Amino acid sequence: MEVSAVEERLTCPDGVELVARVWKPDAPGRWPVLLMRQPYGRAIASTPTYAHPRWYAAQGYAVVVQDVRGCGESGGTFGGFAQEEADSSWTLAWARTLPYADGRLGSYGFSYQGLTQLLGRGAAAQADCLAPAMAGLDERLHWASSGGAHRWGLGLGWGLQLAAEHCRRCGDGAGWWEIRRSLESGRFLHEGLELLARLDPGSMVLEWFRQDPLTAKGWRVHSPPAALLQRPMLLAGGWHDPYLEGVLDLWSRSRALGGTPWLRLGPWTHLDWGGGIDALQLAFFDRHLRDRPPPKEPRERLFDLGVGLWREREPAQARGGPWGLSSNGRAAIDPEEGCLISQTSGGGEVCFVHDPWRPRPGRGGHLGLDAGAVDRRELDQRSDGACFTSAPLEEPLELLGRPVLELELEADQPGFDLCAALSVLRGGGAAVEQLSTGVGRFLGPACLRRERRRLELQPLLLTLAAGDRLRLSLAAAAWPQIAVNPGTAELPRGWGGPTHRVITLVLRLDSAQLMIEAMGSGTLAPSNAAPL
Repeated sequence: MEVSAVEERLTCPDGVELVARVWKPDAPGRWPVLLMRQPYGRAIASTPTYAHPRWYAAQGYAVVVQDVRGCGESGGTFGGFAQEEADSSWTLAWARTLPYADGRLGSYGFSYQGLTQLLGRGAAAQADCLAPAMAGLDERLHWASSGGAHRWGLGLGWGLQLAAEHCRRCGDGAGWWEIRRSLESGRFLHEGLELLARLDPGSMVLEWFRQDPLTAKGWRVHSPPAALLQRPMLLAGGWHDPYLEGVLDLWSRSRALGGTPWLRLGPWTHLDWGGGIDALQLAFFDRHLRDRPPPKEPRERLFDLGVGLWREREPAQARGGPWGLSSNGRAAIDPEEGCLISQTSGGGEVCFVHDPWRPRPGRGGHLGLDAGAVDRRELDQRSDGACFTSAPLEEPLELLGRPVLELELEADQPGFDLCAALSVLRGGGAAVEQLSTGVGRFLGPACLRRERRRLELQPLLLTLAAGDRLRLSLAAAAWPQIAVNPGTAELPRGWGGPTHRVITLVLRLDSAQLMIEAMGSGTLAPSNAAPL
């Protein structure tokens, strides 16, 4: 089918004009509308992860991609998510009235474009079906932080991308280039907050960095109407994506309200979807906007990181574990000495030292600028952390859910971070494949006391083969995924400086447990809100 593109403009009730590009069949008739609203310029149309809108238009849809307020060619000032309830409502109602629209409307998009789908108010301002991917409702828990720590590298990188668009619109070419050079050189990790404050002082991301992620006070949590969460939804997330918990929260909320969402969790990072979900997404829209038969596959499909296959699994179930931890005290100096044992409790204690002059790097995982599975042999050889490794498995073992570590520990400073990675050693252990990571931030006088604490890792589905070994690695830093803890009870703000302290951690293993809990059980409290 031939496709044509036209520009459309919506004048909002406040006078601001929002600009959209529409790809539609080049033939007489009316078509179901697919809507995407994004801050990156309508011509991009999320093509890093989706087929071009022309492809969807060729299947018989009018695809509307709109520049949100203050971005691209749309008018007004960009205010982040706070602006999108009103603008999404106006746009959704308007899109149904386009002269080539048949009155049915679906929405799609990931990340920022994922959340814009969920904010429309009123029956006319809600999609008939929606496909939000890699997005969540809680700006603190799902967007800005993990385990009580700001997402340092990811957050600054995204904020500066949006700031560069602000500079472009303002005609500040020098500012645009300053941001670009800072990102390319890596200097943004050290000067990013200053750049945001100077070049984009109204930045939503800068606002996040000025707030404390250890408390919910002052943070926005978006609340879609119950009727919207009951509508047909296709939810997509990635095991290595920072917004996975947001997707699982949406899935859980929809089901609790009687919805029947489709769910796909793949081996994906935020921008690498390994071929995408366009065929499935088209079938979803065909089912709900054109009354065609549903695809002959289960509603929930999860990718198994161990065997490399898609499986039908219920995310609210949990499989695997628990394990205890044991060591004779040398798990920090010898990565093979500490043990993960099948009993529910181990024994011993491990002490290791965090030196802020050379903080342990964080690599891969869901918070890395190099997101995804990585070989962490080199990291595990360092002595500023501890490793606990299981014996070779006698038979295959499936892990499904959210890995959670509980253990007693204490520090010699009123602030520390605990960073964890779960990895697989295959065969003889020539590679240590990291597949799940988690962080926890602890501040205040309680850090000096021996107390039981909890650390949550990224959910996963992983089948281990006979002969594989499972490893839990612990450290006190994951730079630049999170800022380096100064050990002073102050909120961390970067790599480090002359006031950063050496921090000694003592792990008590007698009652330590690594468990697998069900994912998708609702919005989580911060993992370190209080000791257990």
